Amino acid sequence: QVQLVESGGGFVQAGGSLSLSCAVSGIFFRSHSMSWYRQAPGKQRELVASISSGYSTNYADSVKGRFTMVRDNAKNTVHLQMNSLRPDDTGVYYCNTNFNFREYWGQGTQVTVSS
Repeated sequence: QVQLVESGGGFVQAGGSLSLSCAVSGIFFRSHSMSWYRQAPGKQRELVASISSGYSTNYADSVKGRFTMVRDNAKNTVHLQMNSLRPDDTGVYYCNTNFNFREYWGQGTQVTVSS
């Protein structure tokens, strides 16, 4: 059974930092790309960052230079370090992967950035 469990969300003032984690089980983790998405109130879910099995990363333009995604294959975990947070970073952040042609999502973790 594939499971993704996010942690680390919270409330922060603009300019602050938060770190999110996603613990993954049920797949051969090191072989799979992982992604972080977010969904703001009233908006569609959007891709924030992704990391390949070879550690290549991609970021949405809106977070480049502020967010860093890393993976720890020894712990089957991915992390998203978020710095210089802005109010428009507010939303529910979801961890995501694809396995056997199916997408899997975590339960989400709330990030709220106040101005």
